[in-house]
Amino acid sequence: MKSIKWKAFKAAFPYTIPIFAGLWFLGIAYGIYMNVLGFSFWYPMLMSLTIFGGSLEFVTVSMLLSSFAPMQTLLVSLMIQARHLFYGIAMLEKFKGLGRKRIYLIFGMCDETFSINYTAKIPENVDRGWFMVFVTFLNQIYWVSGATIGGILGSFISFNTEGLEFVMTTLFVVIFLEQCLKEKKHYTAIIGIVSSIFCLAVFGADSFLIPSMICILFFLSIFRKPIENAGGLI
Repeated sequence: MKSIKWKAFKAAFPYTIPIFAGLWFLGIAYGIYMNVLGFSFWYPMLMSLTIFGGSLEFVTVSMLLSSFAPMQTLLVSLMIQARHLFYGIAMLEKFKGLGRKRIYLIFGMCDETFSINYTAKIPENVDRGWFMVFVTFLNQIYWVSGATIGGILGSFISFNTEGLEFVMTTLFVVIFLEQCLKEKKHYTAIIGIVSSIFCLAVFGADSFLIPSMICILFFLSIFRKPIENAGGLI
């Protein structure tokens, strides 16, 4: 059993190295941000462990400082994290037969983890379930450790953190380009770009994310066969 887990860990770790830079750097910024607003390091540490949603955690800070509004908090949280519904639908097939591992995989499925677990070519001699568990675990460790260190360092240093969120944008650009390089024909990239631009023009910058996800899911379903034949879906 140990050899199975060790093989899965060694296969999963290299995939998470590019994610480490983005999550750790932004996690540190998040911890410092919370400390500047008066929260001890326990808050970013516990929130990153339990919420584990970077954008939502940043918004949660303002929620904690505002008046008690449970319904507003619920609606905002649903809107911010609604894209995970589509991640879950896409991973239904891959999570089949994984037993209790699915509980943690569902909880820890952030953007970066989804990108890896959905697209990674897992070697045949590596256990698929443990591979995805270690990808999820390592990414969460990067975020939790960064947020905790930032919360501690925030007491000793201070600097302007404006613009640090752009790290996540560049990270997603790198993931997108890497996926494009794996495809023989760029069907999925074209569907994603065209759907996003169309929904951005129709719904505006504040509301285009969910409609674009729906469009992407719709067209991926329609063109599933040609995409699979071209090696676009793994």
